[in-house]
Amino acid sequence: MLNLTYNYKIKPTKEQIEKIEHNLKVCRSVWNYALAERKLWYNSRSCPINSCSITSEYIVPPFEYPNYHIQSSNLTKAKKTYPFLKSGNAQAMQQTLRKLDRAFNDMKSQGKGFPRFKKKMKSFNLVSNKIEVEGNQIKRPLLKQVRFVKSREIPEGFQIKQVQVIKKASGYYVNLALELDVDVPTPPPHGHAVGLDVGIKSLLATSDGLTIKRPQFLDRVLRKIGLLQRKLRNKKKGSGKYLKLQKRIAKLHEKVANQRKDYHFKLAHQLCADTGMLFVEDINFTAWSKGMFSKQSLDMGLGQFITILEDVCSQTDIYFAKVDKDYTSQVCPNCGVHTGKKDLNQRLHVCPECGYQQDRDVAAAEVVLKRGLTAVGAPVVKQPSHGKGLWAEFSSALYKPRRSVGGNYGCLDKSLYGNLPL
Repeated sequence: MLNLTYNYKIKPTKEQIEKIEHNLKVCRSVWNYALAERKLWYNSRSCPINSCSITSEYIVPPFEYPNYHIQSSNLTKAKKTYPFLKSGNAQAMQQTLRKLDRAFNDMKSQGKGFPRFKKKMKSFNLVSNKIEVEGNQIKRPLLKQVRFVKSREIPEGFQIKQVQVIKKASGYYVNLALELDVDVPTPPPHGHAVGLDVGIKSLLATSDGLTIKRPQFLDRVLRKIGLLQRKLRNKKKGSGKYLKLQKRIAKLHEKVANQRKDYHFKLAHQLCADTGMLFVEDINFTAWSKGMFSKQSLDMGLGQFITILEDVCSQTDIYFAKVDKDYTSQVCPNCGVHTGKKDLNQRLHVCPECGYQQDRDVAAAEVVLKRGLTAVGAPVVKQPSHGKGLWAEFSSALYKPRRSVGGNYGCLDKSLYGNLPL
């Protein structure tokens, strides 16, 4: 089964905007009530079996764990009593309960945090077999027909299974979940292999010698955001000027997120050009975001980049795998000797045994490549050495901060797109 998600901007009418806003409020109330019900069940059973808390304890009538099926049944009954719930879309509310149930399952299986209450709901889902696209209009439940910006054509043969309505600072968008009933085989190891090492000083380094500097998406607009936030502090909360400034700040943050995502997609396609295998470190980027360089780590969005890179590899028939991250910067890629821990200011790898010298990040990428090839059973071949001048020139030209007519900063140089010498 092949699944794709296409994002489009929609242009709803005033009546359609009112329906979207109303359903967002209804879904928010459903989420918060269902979460409060589950939280009450957890709090009432937080003490050990053989003892009670010294200070206080929840005392509630015993009730069954409110899973999705129980809460869905209770929602159907509550709609007969409360007109506010009845005025909302049934599918959107049911999908909100499913989303909450998925959040609790991820908390148990993947160790994610406890779901939180929402001040504002930003999206809701609609599932139907009657979702169709005709020209520049989408036919679907709730909104009937809504115009959208058809930035790209929907591939033939794909069926629209689900639509997600999203509210952002710049307007309203939809995510179309497309599905095609085909078997997609996992690409086998083949072709030229590349190892990737991610870092803080440089965004990433490849085993072929390419190092890409850390793009500063947020730093370029941080001063402007700070000025607007100082103005916002002096406005009366909830007033017209307060809301207008708040929207301007939200648009700047959305712009930064769009630039980062666009850069990640273009860089992923660059790295996948003329490549058969890609190996990356298996790193917990959530822990990175809580460390000393949390701001730089979050600005780079390495977790998002690795996810995008894996998705691009699956669509371009490239073998993708994660390898052990431990001691990649302490092992010599040439002879395999453990050289010991290096300080952060030591940017050159020099092996005391064989005398091999290489950039620290590039040497770590070579170790990642060696581990990846060993895992797949392929022979480890010495990678060709490229001139440092070429790679330094290319990495500096890959990310060129520039200003377009719309004021966008920091895009990949399109003249280099597709010409990565891997």
